[in-house]
Amino acid sequence: MPAAGTAQGSFTKRYVALGDSFTEGVGDIDPSSPNDVRGWADRVAAQLISNDSSWGYANLAIRGKKLQQVLDEQLDAALALKPTLVTLYAGGNDILRPVVNIDGLMERYRAGVEKLAESGARVVLFTGFDSGKAPMFRLTRGRTAIYNEYVRKIAADLELDLVDFWHMRVFQDWRYWDVDRMHLGIAGHITMAKEVLKVLGEQDEIDEPELDESPVVSLPEKIAAEVTWSKDYLYPWVKRRVTRVSSGDAMNPKYPALTSRIW
Repeated sequence: MPAAGTAQGSFTKRYVALGDSFTEGVGDIDPSSPNDVRGWADRVAAQLISNDSSWGYANLAIRGKKLQQVLDEQLDAALALKPTLVTLYAGGNDILRPVVNIDGLMERYRAGVEKLAESGARVVLFTGFDSGKAPMFRLTRGRTAIYNEYVRKIAADLELDLVDFWHMRVFQDWRYWDVDRMHLGIAGHITMAKEVLKVLGEQDEIDEPELDESPVVSLPEKIAAEVTWSKDYLYPWVKRRVTRVSSGDAMNPKYPALTSRIW
């Protein structure tokens, strides 16, 4: 791996990742990484740097952030780094709120994306995941579908790259997800990294994830697992929504300055 760098002038190619927990890497547990998570964006950056040592990387994403927070807290900071490549996924946490104005949300999303595109950077957008088989998020599937149509139209209008998460059927397999059922697990982040590299047209030397066999689970075991999941993950998630506390309130960006050293 090339030596570390922090000044934007040290790199001729600069990748900046923006967003929430999806881009921060929650679910891809790695105690050696900042915030104890790695994630698909870090994996993409590591491959880019391996392919070409002139790449620098910053990841400004923080879990729990809603769209306006991403725009307010990350957009100008990203542009100050003079990126040549930007990935953006934001809005998922808005969609999960009890009430959301999708049309208004996506007007703000488009304005932010236009600002990124006007900088001259290559911009990669993402559709949302098809949550039809996810018990917790099934009711928001229609909102996500509308969100996705806006994202596809914006990507088409501005001639931007698109990673179509909605149509990645592999993620209907729960082995790609973390135990919290809300975030991709290690296998999921690896698979997403490979998809992003494919969209970018970059060489991909990342090994395919290894998956355990799906266990045969009895009905009592399923019930016990649901009770445990509800206590450990669903209840805390609902409590945060009720109390308006975000999991990212005390978090800082993993890589706020450009670097070529990714732990």
